[in-house]
Amino acid sequence: MENEVTPRFISAYRGSFTSMMRWPQLDDFWSLLNEQADDSWYIYAVGEQPPEQKSTKEKLLSFVKEIDALLHQDHTEDYCGIVYADNKTKPSFIKIYDPNNLGVSCGFSDNPPMPGWILSKIQPIELESALNPPNNRRCWWKKLFA
Repeated sequence: MENEVTPRFISAYRGSFTSMMRWPQLDDFWSLLNEQADDSWYIYAVGEQPPEQKSTKEKLLSFVKEIDALLHQDHTEDYCGIVYADNKTKPSFIKIYDPNNLGVSCGFSDNPPMPGWILSKIQPIELESALNPPNNRRCWWKKLFA
């Protein structure tokens, strides 16, 4: 899916993000998002087919409530650190990492995990194929040294 949305979404995905490191910070962030909620958000479960339609405000509010419960249930640490936003006070792109698939979500990794869910005001694209080129594009250079 190569169109004008692809570079915007990938650019936003690779942009600068800030984590809600502590649970109270996440609570405050969800409250702020709930206050700003409208019909302009896409809810994308990474690995599933990206949504073509924006969610309703009601679906966004329901998702936030459910994902918050899931994060508290599955991430029993005394810190959060798995929700990242492009802007803490006026977010337009939010990455939520799956507590059961964290790997190295912060710090450095050659193969960092993808988020489990993305909330975005930009229409999502299928992330895995956009970020990982086909094998023939990744390994062409190996033929030079065979």
